[in-house]
Amino acid sequence: QEQLVESGGGLVQPGGSLRLSCVASGFILDSYDIGWFRQAPGKEREEVICIDKSGGTTIYPDSVNGRFTISRDNAKNTVYLQMDSLKPEDTATYYCAAEVYGCLADVDYHYWGQGTQVTVSS
Repeated sequence: QEQLVESGGGLVQPGGSLRLSCVASGFILDSYDIGWFRQAPGKEREEVICIDKSGGTTIYPDSVNGRFTISRDNAKNTVYLQMDSLKPEDTATYYCAAEVYGCLADVDYHYWGQGTQVTVSS
């Protein structure tokens, strides 16, 4: 019933941009903090960026600072991840997740999307 669906991934050259979308159905997304995570093959999943219910954002790895931007559109029940100046090391499956206090450290997210693949390669 409660579902998150990511889209917008694909193949892009280094230095390019992608905009990922995360659409919620079955629940009201603006009641939750939303985090974007990524997982590369053979690597541990990491949280990249989070937006809280008031629109405040938290960036976790310094490597994406200045390149990734998160935003939300409550009317569309959607959260976006704008990725600019992409690098090969950004290659991963990207997931969105929702939790009431998800922007706090060391919390469990209750709702997850299926993931969308981002590949940065020439």
